[in-house]
Amino acid sequence: MHELIVSPFLGNHVILRPGQPNGIKISQARYEEIATADGSVPAWFAESARNAWGIDISGRPLRETTLVRSDGGYGYGRASYELNLGCNYDCEHCYLGLKKFEGLEWPDRERLLYILRDAGVLWLQLTGGEPMIDRLFREVYQRAYELGMMLTLLSNGSRLFNPKVLDLLTACRPHRITLSVYGATEESYDGLTRRKGAYRLFMKGLHAGHEAGLPLALSMIVTKHNAHEVDQMRALADRLGIPMDEYVNMVPTIYGGAETLPSQSKEHLRKRQVFKGCNAGHTFFHVDPFGKASICKVGREPNVPLIEEGVEGLARLGSIADRLLLRQGGCSGCQLQGTCGTCMPLVQLYRKAKAPLAAYCQHREPREEEK
Repeated sequence: MHELIVSPFLGNHVILRPGQPNGIKISQARYEEIATADGSVPAWFAESARNAWGIDISGRPLRETTLVRSDGGYGYGRASYELNLGCNYDCEHCYLGLKKFEGLEWPDRERLLYILRDAGVLWLQLTGGEPMIDRLFREVYQRAYELGMMLTLLSNGSRLFNPKVLDLLTACRPHRITLSVYGATEESYDGLTRRKGAYRLFMKGLHAGHEAGLPLALSMIVTKHNAHEVDQMRALADRLGIPMDEYVNMVPTIYGGAETLPSQSKEHLRKRQVFKGCNAGHTFFHVDPFGKASICKVGREPNVPLIEEGVEGLARLGSIADRLLLRQGGCSGCQLQGTCGTCMPLVQLYRKAKAPLAAYCQHREPREEEK
């Protein structure tokens, strides 16, 4: 199994080590030297690896230590892959809504991973639902790793202590595992997830991953049910020395359902940063459990069926993104849209959910509700 990855990335060339946060930027000439080499590790390469990660690969066959990726020419560096919409929790704030256990069988999943590789995806986020309870999670993770992708996981942590999962992740280290935190006590955590014993499983998974030295991060989800434990959740992260982000704005479901919105903690509703556009659909894309590629997790329609069209279908995604991200409807004539913090695909979901304007329009000036 490779120890290092050498790859093009969005017009540059990099050397990466799975499970490590730092990387090395190299010139195209040095990338081509590595890509065409058929002997031992070049001296400059061995020295760079020693300085960056403290490993000694000098004198070893290059192909024994390093996976070299080619440039597919599609310009995509990152993607997220939703293995399954199913989950072992039933959080009322969950934007997935129905949480059905559906998806591709292994031959199509394997084909999809090769398509992602050929598209140039170097950083791949595996998510769900809960990815670790997917019946093909280990197969997907292993193959993506073998194809030279730097993997991140979004998980509730309830299966992280499973020996088969833990052994896989320690042998084939991810770039990061981000665990969602839904409370600091059993009462609030189990109440929010609507699953008795969920807090115990989360803590067991959290400590197992921490003790194994996996690269963990935490994501604190603040709702009206756990808002009183914000300081305790922060203290948990501080105690373990794990970085934590905080998410406080509830959004509609991916179907435009409003059932998630009542869980909003009004005291924690945060004004979003000004939306100045993003690379969704151009250098990044999302894939749902059926292999449909969309510009992101929010803007899911229109999409590209990758299993049917292959990597060539991604050529249409940029124009889809350009159309979806334009201000439209009641927003197109807004004189304040230059300081708006909500992207257009998310605005459309809020409108479909018939959410109050205050839930997604971040301007402080009095506004009339859109008819």
